[in-house]
Amino acid sequence: MTILKDKVAIVTGASSGIGAAIAKKLAENGANVILAARNEEKLGQVRKDIGHMDRTLAVKTDMTQRADVEELAEKAASEFGPVDIYVNGAGVMGSSTVIDGDVEDWEIMIDLNIKGVLYGINSVLPGMKERGRGHIINIASDAGYEVIPRCTVYCGTKFAVRAIATGMEKELEQSGVRVTSVSPGMVDTPLSTNSPFEEGRKKLEPEDIANAVVYAATQPDYVNVNEVLVRPV
Repeated sequence: MTILKDKVAIVTGASSGIGAAIAKKLAENGANVILAARNEEKLGQVRKDIGHMDRTLAVKTDMTQRADVEELAEKAASEFGPVDIYVNGAGVMGSSTVIDGDVEDWEIMIDLNIKGVLYGINSVLPGMKERGRGHIINIASDAGYEVIPRCTVYCGTKFAVRAIATGMEKELEQSGVRVTSVSPGMVDTPLSTNSPFEEGRKKLEPEDIANAVVYAATQPDYVNVNEVLVRPV
């Protein structure tokens, strides 16, 4: 399929799980895809698995470092041109409660799940606004709809991602730039493999979330899919 032919897409968190599936699905639909993550070896393997070496680029990126994120956007533009689609897929899930006082764990989640998302948006949004087109897609979570006591801080970061996207929709009204939040339930990824919760329930596959991203990205330019909530039956 070539429905996204010549589109330039950055996918963060692309070395495994949901991010890797999104990168693959966008490439299958014709997009030029820049894969970003901290693990360079895994990132290179995902790129090989995708197979479209002429339309993909792997860039080692620490999303908690603003300079890294800015460099990612610059490399994408240099290789393929202005970025059309930016998927904020990088994230980390901790199980810290507030009363535990695990400040270091909180900082890891806040730096990646919130600040990393904002750094990514800021790296491409000025260009999108200037061109009057573009699409920011944030991978949030169903934990951004309901607080799970064992994961209070994580839920707070995902509520924040949804709030940022909702505010951006208003800020970017009639600008031509679209914003989408895709919120998965439990997905069968390395992040959830050892989870003792929801045992006996079929988890979502990473491809299910990738399909939701492609659905939002392939709508006509005048259609903005604001939110997609994807949960197991």
